[in-house]
Amino acid sequence: MTTTRALIVGGGPAGAAVAIELARAGLPHLLIERSRETGDALCGGFLSWRTLDTLARLGIDPDQLNPARTTTVRIFAGSRVAHAALPRPALSVSRRRLDTVLLAAAVAQGAAVERGVTVRAIEDGQVRTADGAVIAAPALFLANGKSDVRGTARPASARGADPTLGIRVRIVPPPAMARALAGQIDLYLFDRGYAGLAMQEDGSANLCMAVHRSRLQEVGTPADLLAELGRAIPVLGECVAAIAPDATIDAIANVPYGWRQTTGQAGQYRLGDQAGVIPSLAGEGMGIALASGLAAARAYRTDGAGGAAAWQQQLARTLARPIGVAGAVRRVAESRGAARLIPFAHPVLIRMLAQATRIGA
Repeated sequence: MTTTRALIVGGGPAGAAVAIELARAGLPHLLIERSRETGDALCGGFLSWRTLDTLARLGIDPDQLNPARTTTVRIFAGSRVAHAALPRPALSVSRRRLDTVLLAAAVAQGAAVERGVTVRAIEDGQVRTADGAVIAAPALFLANGKSDVRGTARPASARGADPTLGIRVRIVPPPAMARALAGQIDLYLFDRGYAGLAMQEDGSANLCMAVHRSRLQEVGTPADLLAELGRAIPVLGECVAAIAPDATIDAIANVPYGWRQTTGQAGQYRLGDQAGVIPSLAGEGMGIALASGLAAARAYRTDGAGGAAAWQQQLARTLARPIGVAGAVRRVAESRGAARLIPFAHPVLIRMLAQATRIGA
């Protein structure tokens, strides 16, 4: 059996934030990550102005991620459109770039990182890995994102009666389209779902979609749904037409949007999507991951493993407003009447909702 004072499960943004802060403080820890090489995770990619503030606290220069800034949001439903300036500049970045920069920063601070370690179960403060090893730690930081681990899985009821799927495809846009998309993020609203599109640092456009299972089943495949939406929303249709025939469409099932961990457990800090899952149209998933990781590490520095339960309950209260507001907006966005409401989406209202769905470190 291996022992460590603090074990971080997951090397994404939340786990890297914990590792950076603990390494800075000189506190013993170990971060384990299942992938041997950093991939391009499906979820995330938009970093709000508040998230950029959190990155600064972690010592990350946003220009390392993407020197371009996102300043405008456009919202489409059918042939109707609303737009507004964001409260402050944000940015879009691929998860491969974001995760690489954050984990490299952790290692540079002296973080202990082991890759290629897959966790199978967590029981009584002990972590069992795929190769049969056991790691014991008084403090566990669960930063395993949307993937659950046996023993700490989120409740099946959080998925709802009509579960949501996340779908992503990368587009290499022609020059004219890339110029048109520069500096903005587009949201496309449709019955039982929505999609977001933004340019990333590598010149690709990231098209992410959240859709209820019932809607996808009515249409067929994700490619069929994209084609149908392209016909219904002309601006999106131009983007769909630019998808390469051999492009990979990634998907993740049963995303529990709106769920929060409201109770705490001694010695266990749940972070990011393991603490609360904000609807992706808010663009604050990475913000919650980074802010919760930084806050949990600081709580551990002060109160140790024994402070986890109280900290988790406080985080749940902090997440209540942004997740609640985002959930209300999501219900409107996914309704059949969303297009009729677009004329009422005044820029001031859009900015107010954008502010209300943020979380600070």
